[in-house]
Amino acid sequence: MSEAIRITRATAKKAKPKDSELAFGTVFTDHMFLADFQEEKGWYDPRIEPYGPLTLDPATAVFHYAQAIFEGLKAFRGGDGKVRLFRPQKHVERLNRSARRICIPELDPDFALRSLVELVKLERDWVPGSVGTSLYVRPTVIATEPFLGVRPARAYVYFVILSPVGAYYPEGMNPVKILVMEKYVRAVPGGVGEAKTGGNYAASLLPAEEAHAAGFTQVLYLDGVHRRLIEEVGTMNIMVRIGDEVITPPLAGTILAGVTRDSALALLREWGVAVSERQIGIDEVIAAARTGTLREVWGTGTAAVISPVGELSYRGERIVINDGRIGDLTGRLYQAIVDIQCARVPDTRGWTLEV
Repeated sequence: MSEAIRITRATAKKAKPKDSELAFGTVFTDHMFLADFQEEKGWYDPRIEPYGPLTLDPATAVFHYAQAIFEGLKAFRGGDGKVRLFRPQKHVERLNRSARRICIPELDPDFALRSLVELVKLERDWVPGSVGTSLYVRPTVIATEPFLGVRPARAYVYFVILSPVGAYYPEGMNPVKILVMEKYVRAVPGGVGEAKTGGNYAASLLPAEEAHAAGFTQVLYLDGVHRRLIEEVGTMNIMVRIGDEVITPPLAGTILAGVTRDSALALLREWGVAVSERQIGIDEVIAAARTGTLREVWGTGTAAVISPVGELSYRGERIVINDGRIGDLTGRLYQAIVDIQCARVPDTRGWTLEV
């Protein structure tokens, strides 16, 4: 879409919270980006306008048939004061992959990237500058045609909203406790596990609540067929280090193709670490823990970047990893990615985009 972006500025500006007061996803900036889709017109009317409610008919398709996809990425203010998005092209690529699976019309990648850049540029004063803070960027597409009937909708809205967020680890990065879940599964082969769609997250709420009630931070899901192979955590991809090898489940249609996962794998390979994207059973992980070769476990995701796992619980057995301390590779990966995001080191891989 080469159409010019129409901009309507907010007449009144919101008060910006202090960096120290920021949480996650509770404060939103002054403006949002929108574009519409009609079957006969394609994507049209790209615009930035004051942040506000969407007006939707009660019969709107997204309410009844869950045609919705979204992304989550971040913009950072470097020590030089410049604002940069982290790997936005990769997020656009994944948004379109989700769109194909949910029968939503794809966005032109250049247009989608332009929507992110132009909105963040307009709202650059909202990007916090304290260590660990960032501006969270949430692109979303929902079906907006009002109808009742099981088929792909013929009308959609694409919108992008922004939220300044605080440090994920305000008190420092601490290892988390993970419950290995057998009662519920996240996805099955042929399902929508690889799509970033709201239904996946709705299905994860009950397992997460049960895990929290039992004293765990997150759930580690097993495969939906045999409930033996590890897949991913509710909000993160998972990596385990057994001996000198880092193992992570492959992208085989049931897990999300995490951008932080991809970044971590690239760094590990550059460092000469043995990396395997392969199926790994929970029994292999438990056996490695018992023989002392399970050295580290960590999660990767946009929100936390790298999340160390200090304990796994499986069938009532609690496995403490690395004495509950952050492992060497875990800490090194976190620091390396954050340094690139905040421009503390040169970006030699083209992962950041200045706005």
